[in-house]
Amino acid sequence: MNNLWTQIKSALATATPQMAEAKASQTGPLIALHAAGQPVWTPRDYQALARTGYMRNVIAYRCIRMISEAVASVPLCLRDAKGPLCEHTLQRVLAQPNPAQSGAELIEELTGYLQTSGNAYLEAVRIEGDVRELYALRPDRMKIRAGRDGWPAGYEYEVAGRKSVFTPLSDGFLPVLHLKLFHPLHDHYGFAPLEAAATAIDIHNAAGSWNKALLDNAARPSGALVYKGPEGAGNLTPEQFAQLKAELEAGWQGRDNAGRPLVLDGGLDWKQMSLSPADMDFMNLRHGAARDIALAFGVPPQLLGIPGDNTYANYREANIAFWRQTVMPLSHKLSAALTGWLCPARTSLQIASDASQMDALSPGADQRLGHILEADFLTVAEKRLALGYPATPPEDDQTGYHQ
Repeated sequence: MNNLWTQIKSALATATPQMAEAKASQTGPLIALHAAGQPVWTPRDYQALARTGYMRNVIAYRCIRMISEAVASVPLCLRDAKGPLCEHTLQRVLAQPNPAQSGAELIEELTGYLQTSGNAYLEAVRIEGDVRELYALRPDRMKIRAGRDGWPAGYEYEVAGRKSVFTPLSDGFLPVLHLKLFHPLHDHYGFAPLEAAATAIDIHNAAGSWNKALLDNAARPSGALVYKGPEGAGNLTPEQFAQLKAELEAGWQGRDNAGRPLVLDGGLDWKQMSLSPADMDFMNLRHGAARDIALAFGVPPQLLGIPGDNTYANYREANIAFWRQTVMPLSHKLSAALTGWLCPARTSLQIASDASQMDALSPGADQRLGHILEADFLTVAEKRLALGYPATPPEDDQTGYHQ
């Protein structure tokens, strides 16, 4: 420990004024000593989490699909101070990021990775300094390479033993964008809603397996065979017990033998076993686990058809809450990250989420439009800017609103 503090003090003491002017974080050297400049692996088994949650649990699957498809349906618009730039090269890339995907498909995949892993990565392919293609990368194949300052300096992508390393180019552009959700215990990686819901997913899956086993057993609880032998022979011999068990498994267990009558002899008596109220409560437990899963993802249970106490008065109200509290924050987070990554800092270019045409938000949008148009303290130019239009209308504008 003394040696560690000696290294830290030495690193801070040798820092020059020029280093301070570089706007480097003071905590960076501490993280650098902790990470030692080595690759930082994703801190969990992503594949097992994806199989157990997304691929085996219907609630988690539906939540991720709903969020991914909703975020992908929000158009991303490139604009500057004068308005949208429909013919810009970057706008065409957002609409068709690569030969195999449309813009919506790429955003759906990227959001799905973010919900499943807590991390999502985009690779940019540039030609003559301009971004021409975008690709989503699987998060479990990517690892961060920490720099000497403790923060990510590059990325390493590995598939079947083959690696690709991404480092800043000569102009400082890093060809990989890392999106992550907040993680309270990790400096480099995000925390996934799927991991937060892992316990509820296990409970829900276990309840489903219990249901399946019950159906395989003719949808009835087990019973007991009570042996009442002659006096002096109160127990079956080991050979008799083994033979009886084998005959029951072969002739009366399983869904194919459901309802088949059981013929007893030799002092055997069948005692039906019923479920107690505590045993029957497992259905409420399963619905509670489903609500916990939906809560972790920010999806109102009412949208998933989960019975129980519903927070919202109707489906429409729940849908609006889903869009405003879950979908749009993710869409804004994505557009802000793309702006900082793809748009030069010295330009007024901005990638924005255009939710003006979304039907789910139309009630609130109509109300907002009415408030803006009726605000007599705003000028026409200010109203146009508030609605996302340039302050001065084009010369060929025939609406007459600019008069």
